[in-house]
Formats: sequence, C-alpha cells, structure tokens
Amino acid sequence: MKTTTLRVLLCILVLIGFGSFNTKPKWISLFNGKNLEGWSTSDNATWEVKDGVITGTDGRGHLYANPFLKDLEIKGELRISSQGNSANGGLYFSSQCACQGSNAFPQGYEAKICNSQDAYTGWPWKPGTPTGKASALLTKDGEWFPMRVQAIGSTIKIWVKDQLVMTQIDDTYNEGHFALQCHNAGMIFEARNLYYKKLK
Repeated sequence: MKTTTLRVLLCILVLIGFGSFNTKPKWISLFNGKNLEGWSTSDNATWEVKDGVITGTDGRGHLYANPFLKDLEIKGELRISSQGNSANGGLYFSSQCACQGSNAFPQGYEAKICNSQDAYTGWPWKPGTPTGKASALLTKDGEWFPMRVQAIGSTIKIWVKDQLVMTQIDDTYNEGHFALQCHNAGMIFEARNLYYKKLK
C-alpha cells in the first residue's frame, strides 16, 4: 500500500514539474476595451475610446502602454484613415516614453503603418528613419488589418495580415514600452484587440 501511494505521489510530482517546464507564454490583453486606464500620452494628438476602439486624431502624438518588456510579442488590429489628407502611423515596441509636449519621436522601434509612401506598412523604423524594407504592401486606406511583431534578442519580425513581411537584426534598443502613433492632423488612427506576450 505504501509503495503504491509513493508511486502515485511521484507521478503527480513528475506531471506537475513537466507541466511547469512546458508552460508557454500566454497572450495578455493590453487594452480593456472601455477606457485608457494603463496608458499615457505625449505630444498633440487626442486619444479616446470609441465603441471599444482606441482612436487617435488631431495631430502627431503617441499613446504608451504600461508594460516595460525585453523579449516580447504584440498583435492587434489596426486602421488608418486619411480623410482626404496624408496619413500614417506606427506600432512602437521597446520604446522609451518621450517627454510630455516634446513632439519628439519615441526612442525605440516602430513597425510602420502607411499605405501611400515608399516606406509602407511593415517597414521597421528607428526615430524618424526607416531601417529596413517590408516585402509587400498589403494594406489599404480605411481598412482594418492584423499586425504582429516579435522581438527576441536582436531579431525582429513583423507580420501583416499573417504574412511575414520583414526580418531584421538590430540591437539598438532591447527593452521598453509599446506605443501607438497618430502621425499628423486630419487623419484617424484606430486600434483594437491588442494583446502581448512576455517571452522571457
């Protein structure tokens, strides 16, 4: 009887240890769908929540999420609408918050969102400057699309509409915040279903 009990306990301990060892990072919601609790702003844009969607208007600005991560993954659905004007935006990661009112680009990486310039959606940028090229333009003005970014060590990958459009090796920034960018007045930036993973 004692031998059987010991075997059962040993099996349970092995299963617990095996399960813990194989636990994979889970997606965590970055946005509660109701308000901007856990987010902070800089620059001139107006950020608000409309019908469960984060919306940026009225000029250049950045909206920062609280998590401060090193190895990471983020995904969400995004849309920019030109409203007859120029329009672009970005999904930032490993970025430092710019000073309130500075109108400066965050020090970090940006996955570009743009449908009308040579440096279009999926191109990687560092403050104000493209540093690589996406393999295809897959987005349109006023259209929702999924984007996913993964940064592990110095390897950065960007997916647009579930298609890998860019892989880059860069170790300039290795940790920081996520941020959304509305680039200029006259356009609308929107984001929903935002989730992230802490990979290490």
